[in-house]
Amino acid sequence: MQTTKSIDELQVWAHELRDFFGVTHVFYHTASLKSEQVGAFTYSLEWARHYIDKDYRSIDPVVLGAQRRFHPMDWKTLDWSSPAARAMMREAMAHGLGNQGWSVPIWGPHGEFALFCLNHTTDDASWETFTRKNGKDILVVSHLMHEQAMRIINKEMDEPTAELSPRERETLTQLSLGQSRAEVADALQISENTLRAYIDSARHKLGALNVTHAVALALARGIIVPTGALPKY
Repeated sequence: MQTTKSIDELQVWAHELRDFFGVTHVFYHTASLKSEQVGAFTYSLEWARHYIDKDYRSIDPVVLGAQRRFHPMDWKTLDWSSPAARAMMREAMAHGLGNQGWSVPIWGPHGEFALFCLNHTTDDASWETFTRKNGKDILVVSHLMHEQAMRIINKEMDEPTAELSPRERETLTQLSLGQSRAEVADALQISENTLRAYIDSARHKLGALNVTHAVALALARGIIVPTGALPKY
């Protein structure tokens, strides 16, 4: 994570973290960071746009609760009594979010505020077991992601380049051999959703129209080779 140079690359790491923790979604949002709104998340863009269009931030118990806390919080402890909040949660679940959540409020020295959340679909007992087991790791990861977002926003990192990451090259290499997405995800031991994030990131860097175009460009530029072996750098 600490080698990422852009928010787009941090977005891919949100997918990796979701696979690592084995949850439905992971998301990181800044509420106040040099007047910029930054997010890295695994839920759909459709839900992100819907959330913004409806101005759900003003009624979201997770955001409102985090603004008054400094410690991690279980969503079950928040105030969901208002009809608007309950309706928002029903819509969120209809868009693929889970019924459980765990959030870490992050406060910076200059007044910046961010939020790191894990979201999952499970029963209360299983979620309590999960958060008790992983709470310390979640806390550490949340602050690492925030620190990296700060470095990127403050331009403390080198400018992002079009060079593909080792994982992106590996993904395109496997696809160039005719393997299906399911086969590639299994070989790389990641979910198909995370694989899609790597493909989209590589496609964006290469300026490709689709996956086939991305593979063709990577082959033509010598970024990957048809034999399946990665070029040496």
